[in-house]
Amino acid sequence: MGIDVSVVSGGHDVADARLHRLVNALVRRGLSVEVVGLGDPAGAPPGVASVSTHPRAGLPRRLRDALTLPWTVRGRVLLVIAPEMVPSASLARLVRRRRLAVDVYEDYAKLAHDRPLGPARRAAAVAVVRMSTALTSRADITSVADAHVPPRSARRRMVVRNLPDLTTLPAPTDPEPAPRAVYIGDVRRSRGLVTMLTALEQAPQWSLDVVGPVAAADQEWLNGWLATSSAASRLRLHGRLPPAAAWQIARGAWVGLSLLDDTPAFREAVPSKLYEYAAVGLPSLATPLPRVVELLHESGAGIVVADAAATAATMRELATEPERLDALRRRALDWAASLTAGGSPYDEWAAEVARLVGE
Repeated sequence: MGIDVSVVSGGHDVADARLHRLVNALVRRGLSVEVVGLGDPAGAPPGVASVSTHPRAGLPRRLRDALTLPWTVRGRVLLVIAPEMVPSASLARLVRRRRLAVDVYEDYAKLAHDRPLGPARRAAAVAVVRMSTALTSRADITSVADAHVPPRSARRRMVVRNLPDLTTLPAPTDPEPAPRAVYIGDVRRSRGLVTMLTALEQAPQWSLDVVGPVAAADQEWLNGWLATSSAASRLRLHGRLPPAAAWQIARGAWVGLSLLDDTPAFREAVPSKLYEYAAVGLPSLATPLPRVVELLHESGAGIVVADAAATAATMRELATEPERLDALRRRALDWAASLTAGGSPYDEWAAEVARLVGE
């Protein structure tokens, strides 16, 4: 069977949430899709024609994959979702006469400054990102997760915001009797790991479910916390799960946490989990990044909390104020409904990819 679209990454798990949202839209459009990435093939989006995965490895293996994987796939359109693969994919596009689509999750140059890299590795990462960004501008379609994400001058640039894909989310449910928070996403310090666990210690009525992979740099700290904290029994770590399974854990929770640090990469961002929490009826407790503050103030779909102490205080208050929680839940659901009323940006993007397939 011919393949319409090959989705390729050497650095993303096939259970990645945005990868699922993009592939789901392609499948809904009736396109045949193969996926190449990391992790367990069982975590890939449903309905794909084939899945190929390889284990996580060090930098040498990732560089080798960046050079070789774009040449191994069969699709008429090559969809690349890792910046280090763009140079090889651009060459494969010319030699194999394929069409090239690139999806840019975030501002990778700023992200390089958020990660614990040495000066040499950070400089190399920024250089690769700059070269990839220049080549991405020449792709047949460039999709970006938000308006501020580069490249700004791409030939065909589409802003495909991380709005909820309702096909992967459960219907809203009433809160369980006991207060419970949930966090779904990458688990690391800059994304609120220490903040949320400190807040859990200070809100003894609450439990917390954390769904997502723990960054290697933070695993030792987390192990120490689990061995010594009085709140360890109220924390449940689920690891990485495909989106549909991850969001089942949100059923019955009271709030969703989004406690990002104010870093260069996050300052202009809107975490996709804010939209998804709202779609399943969860108010967000979120740190005061500028656009997050604006959205939550306009929508009333959550509460801005400055730090761990403010998060814990808000959790303790909500545990004794059911009417306030109910009002927040209603506003969250109303906001989510307004976000999806105009149609899906993923389906609009998939229609453009289908046009490339047909050319």
